Amino acid sequence: MKEIMDIDLLSLLLAFSIMLIPIAGFIYYRVPLVKDTAIALVRMSLQLSLVAVYLEYIFKFNSIWLNTLWVVVMILIAVYTSINRMRLNFRMFVIPFLISGFTSVFIIDAFFLGYIIKLDYIFDARYFIPISGMVLGNAMNHNIVGLTAYFDGLVSNRELYYYLLVNNNNRTAATAPFIREGLRRGLNPLVATMTVMGLISLPGMMTGQILGGSSPAVAIKYQIMIMLAIFAGVSINLLLSVVFSNRFIFDSYDRLRKNIFNGKK
Repeated sequence: MKEIMDIDLLSLLLAFSIMLIPIAGFIYYRVPLVKDTAIALVRMSLQLSLVAVYLEYIFKFNSIWLNTLWVVVMILIAVYTSINRMRLNFRMFVIPFLISGFTSVFIIDAFFLGYIIKLDYIFDARYFIPISGMVLGNAMNHNIVGLTAYFDGLVSNRELYYYLLVNNNNRTAATAPFIREGLRRGLNPLVATMTVMGLISLPGMMTGQILGGSSPAVAIKYQIMIMLAIFAGVSINLLLSVVFSNRFIFDSYDRLRKNIFNGKK
């Protein structure tokens, strides 16, 4: 396999010029995304540049404490971002989201790094951090969709929830339709992505490995493993987020609390 071709800084800067096309479209049709897109591009570039510097040192030291701390920080950021994006009551949801985040990462890393890849050092930074990051990133995105559908459904259809609660005398049965809808909306995009993977899209990790010099066969096996890890991690995280949140959003009489959202809904 040929060595990967590096991209010089000037060429990378030139690559940003392609963004003029969508931005021109935004301006022409007066789509209010120009400022947000510019900010997102700047933040992405700065954040990834800082991550590149940090990871150089993290990979060099490869310390269990440093690697774990990095993953903990990622979980904290994911939880904060999720709560903020869904405009939920921070105090009510920070504990259940933290528990579900740590639990899903622990299960996925222990299973795939310890039993599937069979690493001698399960906290190896080159595996532990990227896989945890992919699981967390996808879990955050799909959780926002699924949990928003679940909580919005409960609030906007409060009468239906109480009707089901009275007729079943069981909160689990009363919330089941809302949980099903939340899981369906949260996981449906991921199922659709998996369905067409390899037919109309080549996943980022597989492409990166091939560009990095790995054989397509090895890259495909890792991509299959990663998709299994992502789907399992997202599903576990979403399910646990619902289960643990239910312990906080209802009072002792199974009534839905009024302060689920942070005063903005």
